[in-house]
Amino acid sequence: MDGLRDPWIDGSPEQAGGSGHEEQDKNPFAEYMWMENEEDFNRQVEEELQEQEFLDRCFQEMLEEEEQDWFIPARDLPQGMAQLQQQLHGLAVGDGSDDILSKSNLNPDAKEFVPGVKY
Repeated sequence: MDGLRDPWIDGSPEQAGGSGHEEQDKNPFAEYMWMENEEDFNRQVEEELQEQEFLDRCFQEMLEEEEQDWFIPARDLPQGMAQLQQQLHGLAVGDGSDDILSKSNLNPDAKEFVPGVKY
């Protein structure tokens, strides 16, 4: 047999390795090795939770400050400014791009202007 060993001949059937626990035979505590660094893991998780809690608190405080300092034009602007703002909101920007392009004297093939560069 090409160097293969037959477990029925070389040893008992229990030693045939069919159980898949060959690595555990080397170290009987391999299943529990994760506990070795359990304290470090717990400390790291606690730090992450504390950091997340701190960020949540900061975010909540920021939202509360924003609500307190929220800018309300009707309340915060003088009366004349509120009217001016209403007028500005009433203005519509027209799509008169065809008119602008037809009246333009600019060269569409010109190089892009860069301040401080001489051509």
